[in-house]
Amino acid sequence: MDEHEVLQQLLNLESKAADLVNDAQAEADRRIAEGEKQNRAHYDEVYSAEVEGLEASYIQNIARVKQDYSTQLEKYLESLKAIPLDRDSFASLAERLLFTGKTAQPAGNAE
Repeated sequence: MDEHEVLQQLLNLESKAADLVNDAQAEADRRIAEGEKQNRAHYDEVYSAEVEGLEASYIQNIARVKQDYSTQLEKYLESLKAIPLDRDSFASLAERLLFTGKTAQPAGNAE
């Protein structure tokens, strides 16, 4: 085998090696892209499930808070209704403050 044939054979081997490297790189790129696609699909699935769970929890919490608010408001209104009204004292105080200009005196103190 002469030098020319040896060099030609080496060039052919180098060309085949380059082709193998390019093919391997293309396969690696394809696998990486496929892995990223699968990971993204898994992420979207997990994310959607978590969002649904949080939204359901939020709706339940809002309903619970609204119910608690309504209950507290009803109790407060009932407590206001239970307070006896002293219309005579109110009228007297209003007359003193609005028409005579005198300041209110604490209950039980005579002027």
